[in-house]
Amino acid sequence: MSRPNSFLLVAITLGFLFSLSQSLRFELQSGHVKCVTEDIKSNSMTVGNYHVVNPIEGQPLPENHKVTVKVTSAYGNNYHYAELVESGQFAFTAAEAGDYMACFWTADHKPQETVTIEFDWRTGVAAKDWSKVAKKGQIDVMELELKKLYDAVNSIHEEMFYLREREDEMQELNRSTNSKMATLSILSLVVCLSVAGLQLWHLKTFFEKKKII
Repeated sequence: MSRPNSFLLVAITLGFLFSLSQSLRFELQSGHVKCVTEDIKSNSMTVGNYHVVNPIEGQPLPENHKVTVKVTSAYGNNYHYAELVESGQFAFTAAEAGDYMACFWTADHKPQETVTIEFDWRTGVAAKDWSKVAKKGQIDVMELELKKLYDAVNSIHEEMFYLREREDEMQELNRSTNSKMATLSILSLVVCLSVAGLQLWHLKTFFEKKKII
């Protein structure tokens, strides 16, 4: 394979991998909360950048367009908090695996205002600052792309193990749930049979007292 074709393949592969990061624009009504979730494995780097889109370019951002942002883990641990800001960023290494949640909200205004937010959330390979890597190592473009690809392959490898672990956890949860359901079904059957036996005994005793049988 020729050098240009190899470079094109690397670029296409990296483009697909980095497209997995969440970069979005959304609208937020004042007085409401909107959250974005990202499944992050432990010891994985994550970086987020956000800013409020100014509704009138060239003018100061209205005071009622400022937002409050909070990033928490699946276990409720707080990783970022900013109150009434126009923009901000966060970066941390996940200490625990699971769904991380970034929530945005504004104060309640009358009449209601609509705030537009740009949010870019990257994890794993996509969260690395490759411009610093290139500057530090004084490497050429091809070497940099190959390093990106190498890290991307390692990231995919780790992601496969992470998904396998999550699958094992789900299977164990299903087995545990099925076992509990089976136990509950047996107990329910025993209770129903016991109640039926007591009813028959009560009816037999009643009829014997009335000398019906």
